[in-house]
Amino acid sequence: MEQTGGKDMKKLFISADIEGTCGISAWSETIKERADYAPYAQRMSREVAAACEGALEAGVEMILVRDAHDSARNIDWSFLPRQAQLIRGWGQDPLSMMTGLDESFMGVVFTGYHDAAGSGENPLSHTLDTGVIWMSLNGEPLSEAVINTYTAARFQVPVLAITGDAGICARMQALVPGIRTVPVNRGRGGLVLSIHPELAQQHIREAVAKACDQANEREPLPLPEQFRLDVRYKEHPKAHRASFYPGMQRLDSHTLRYEAEDWYEVLRMLHFCVS
Repeated sequence: MEQTGGKDMKKLFISADIEGTCGISAWSETIKERADYAPYAQRMSREVAAACEGALEAGVEMILVRDAHDSARNIDWSFLPRQAQLIRGWGQDPLSMMTGLDESFMGVVFTGYHDAAGSGENPLSHTLDTGVIWMSLNGEPLSEAVINTYTAARFQVPVLAITGDAGICARMQALVPGIRTVPVNRGRGGLVLSIHPELAQQHIREAVAKACDQANEREPLPLPEQFRLDVRYKEHPKAHRASFYPGMQRLDSHTLRYEAEDWYEVLRMLHFCVS
């Protein structure tokens, strides 16, 4: 995908979700057609804007924002700086939440991210599809943040910072050395404890500024040599349908396994069988 700007321009990629936005606690707050949605779409936009402001303070010259929640039409342009470009809608390609990323970017930032399916750290925890109970990669819980971190690694681009719930921030700290994290929510059961939204935006701006300032010290996450992905569906008919994907193994009525050596093949499988 073409972006404006010279080859030597300092560029940052931001992938923005909503379920890890400050204060969010119910599915109705994430759905465009619901009355609860508008304040949280605005809050999502303000958190992305804060990340952009931090990047610009660190000398980033161009920012590509990928609206990566649901309709992918959530972010209000009016909050973003002129140095930002925005991808809205879905291109129906396996890169999904990372569409637009290539080797020319200095780093990636995730905003509004949430913990993996099967986690109790966020009432809205899921991985790609709420019809999935859990996913694991090489035996470890698989979140959207981990999926997108490996996608960035395939392009040799490091993930610099993540904002969202405390669960995903802790998991990413364990996975990605040196990553800056901004936990804005802490979930338990159906409740969420959040910091003040303005404080969240301040912390995001500061964390992204520091992360971008030190980007040249960071390395992409090394990719494993082999990928073993297990996925358990809520409904067995969906598992049955996905079991016909080439190379898929059926472990039981609800659980499938896919193995590959190329991360793009994992993304391709997820594109057709999960997302």
